[in-house]
This record gives sequence, C-alpha cells and structure tokens, in this order.
Amino acid sequence: MPAKSKAQQMAAGAALSAKRGDTKAGALKGASKSMYKSMSEKELDKMASTKQKGKPTHKAKS
Repeated sequence: MPAKSKAQQMAAGAALSAKRGDTKAGALKGASKSMYKSMSEKELDKMASTKQKGKPTHKAKS
C-alpha cells in the first residue's frame, strides 16, 4: 500500500529503519511507533519507497 502523504512516507521510513536495526525502536514516536509494531518489514518498505512528487504534506481529514 503506497503512502498517501509525505508525512506518512517519512514515518514509514523511520519505522523501517528501526525494524532493520539501524535506529533504536525506543526513539520512535507517534505514527512511526504504531507502524513499527503493526506492519511487516515488506509492508513498511513498500510504503517508505513511495514517490513524494505530487503528494500533500499531510493527508486531509475527511
């Protein structure tokens, strides 16, 4: 599933980094922390690799 905003893509990147052991999981906050716990490395990789061009900074609330 591709990221819907730049913020979501960046949070997925932070969670992926922690999942791979590059950063500490304890340093995660907010959305990246919940993504770390609930998503697999493959799902995080797919979301983090989404292109940012044309994406809003934050997803508008519906």
